[in-house]
Amino acid sequence: MASSPPLLPITTAESTTTSAAPTTALRAFITHLAETSRRALDHRRPWLEVIDRSAFSRPESTTDALSRLRKNLSYFKINYLALLALVLALSLLSNPLSLLTLAALLSAWSLLYLFRPSDPPLVLLGRSFSDRETLGGLVVVTVVVIFLTSVGSILISALMAGAALVCVHGALRVPEDLFLDEAETTSAAAAPGGFLSFLGGAASAAPAIAVTRV
Repeated sequence: MASSPPLLPITTAESTTTSAAPTTALRAFITHLAETSRRALDHRRPWLEVIDRSAFSRPESTTDALSRLRKNLSYFKINYLALLALVLALSLLSNPLSLLTLAALLSAWSLLYLFRPSDPPLVLLGRSFSDRETLGGLVVVTVVVIFLTSVGSILISALMAGAALVCVHGALRVPEDLFLDEAETTSAAAAPGGFLSFLGGAASAAPAIAVTRV
């Protein structure tokens, strides 16, 4: 009797697609984040205009200071966001342990939930965890890291310091030379590369990643 030919292992298209899904999602997320950041930075104002010494003066009253701050926030919003990011980055770089802790936390979210396929379930120490259990565990770890370690205090301190710098600049910078009217503000907010679209684009990336995981 003739022997049957040996069976060769076959890699199905489904398994290939499942294994490649996390890499594809990560690449798409990074590309989307880089593109939205680039478009937002394209709308920043010249830094020489931000630090123009001739345009600084003491406000006449609290109302005048608040009016200046409101107008400058609308005009220099991208520059102010860049300033906040710079203060936050410097604070984390000056505390390497907190930076490593935050990087480990972000890596855990990426590897265990955001870019990990939902099938098969996560297995740790011989026990399998569903997506809901994995999400709950990551939320608990995040709360512990942010509120019970130095990471949270560093982030809050950096954001408060950046916000203070923005408020001081906005109150002292005279906005009369900026010629910012309501129509320009509305058009900038509705533009594809505007500030609101930058926030909206970052928020819409999460549902897309969640769909990829299914």
